[in-house]
Amino acid sequence: MGQETKYGRLMEARQAMQKSSPALTRMTALFDAGSFAELDTFAKAEGNECGVITGWGYIDGNPAYAFAQDVSADGGAVGRVHAAKIARVYDLAVKTGAPVIGIYDSKGAKLREGGDALDAYGLMMESAAGLSGVVPQISLVLGVCAGTAAMVAASADFVVLSKEAELFLTPPYTAKAQGETLEDAGTAMGAMKAGVASLVADSEEEAIAAVRKLVSILPVNNLSNSPMCEFTAADAGEALRAMAENPGAIDLMAAIEGIADAGSVLELAKDFGTHARTALGTLGGMVCGFVGAGDDLCPDACDKIASLMNFCDAFQIPVVTLVASTGFKLSSRTDREGGIRAAARLGHVYARSTCPKIAVVAGYAIGPVYIALAGKGSNTDLTIAWPGAVISALKPETAVTVLWEDRITAETTRAMLEEEYCATLASPFAAAADGRIADVIDPAETRNALLASLDMLAGKRVVGPARKHSNLPL
Repeated sequence: MGQETKYGRLMEARQAMQKSSPALTRMTALFDAGSFAELDTFAKAEGNECGVITGWGYIDGNPAYAFAQDVSADGGAVGRVHAAKIARVYDLAVKTGAPVIGIYDSKGAKLREGGDALDAYGLMMESAAGLSGVVPQISLVLGVCAGTAAMVAASADFVVLSKEAELFLTPPYTAKAQGETLEDAGTAMGAMKAGVASLVADSEEEAIAAVRKLVSILPVNNLSNSPMCEFTAADAGEALRAMAENPGAIDLMAAIEGIADAGSVLELAKDFGTHARTALGTLGGMVCGFVGAGDDLCPDACDKIASLMNFCDAFQIPVVTLVASTGFKLSSRTDREGGIRAAARLGHVYARSTCPKIAVVAGYAIGPVYIALAGKGSNTDLTIAWPGAVISALKPETAVTVLWEDRITAETTRAMLEEEYCATLASPFAAAADGRIADVIDPAETRNALLASLDMLAGKRVVGPARKHSNLPL
């Protein structure tokens, strides 16, 4: 065979393998223009395409690996070769320390492979678990992601879905046949309400754009520094001052957006555990995790906060926690349904985390919530407070009953005593005098105070006792 014939065959083979498909279109949109390089281009399964495209490239100038299941090739069925291609992406990511993005759109396993199909899913799960905490992992669900694939996708650090995507362990038609009638079963919004989805976008294009934004602000691995991003300073000082006038009604998301760089905030798991707010954003161009803890923190809210803190700690990303909470949800039913365990998990994750941590007591910080998120036991580096904050072991009404019940008269009402308690024994100035918080600040100066504190904490490193890992209260 002549040299020209060989090159001709190569060109024909490449053209055949690079024909237009949803997977290739998505990979091209994910990476910077002209930067995508495919891996294992000619891999075949039983002489046919193996249902997944893999490769690497740059996203906003940052290196990344990705795979995209190809629903147009045998329904994107997962088999031995399919999984081997994905495992190779993870192997390279381990060696080079770059993020991995998985684009899911598959009808399921390649059943004709029998046990090999089971092993294929096992290999995918093992690869993802082995890379956890080493590089950021993002799952992008743009079609059907079911069964074991849903487990693999959900094990990533962030799960982004388009509104039309499907994510489930239990097929909705099976649930319906069993008499279950959950309206959003298997849908993207169902995944959001279950706490599986970090973000749900209105279209594929917006979902891909959200993944690109995540990659652009995150460190490429657990040993690298976060990239410095261009930013515009927020100008919400007066709004924060106005908000602080009512410590019982702090708008946590508005406060986060007023502190972070303008337009940088990506809220996570918006419709899950809604008494807590979590987000990633930048502060002075540096990525930070933002937590807003409100009243009645239920198990879902606790898990939502703990999840973000766990991720940020793995990649040494600073966390700013705004506390405006009278406590965890008080209910015997909640306790029976795991409330105590969820609160213990939250406290455990905060206490063991060694990334820079700053707490801002914006409103109420009562009892267990103060202890878990802002107190010395939470291992917080700095706790600062707004002047109207209330820091107490008990709710003001309970404290008045215990301490000052005998002072209640027709002239001195319970409400007056509660106000006095908040202004004296439970004031941030009393906490500062006792050394429980570092400073009391003007709410309008919160951003500047955080920037100065993060600059001071930039070199923080903590070496803990020798152990395999802490025993998280699961």
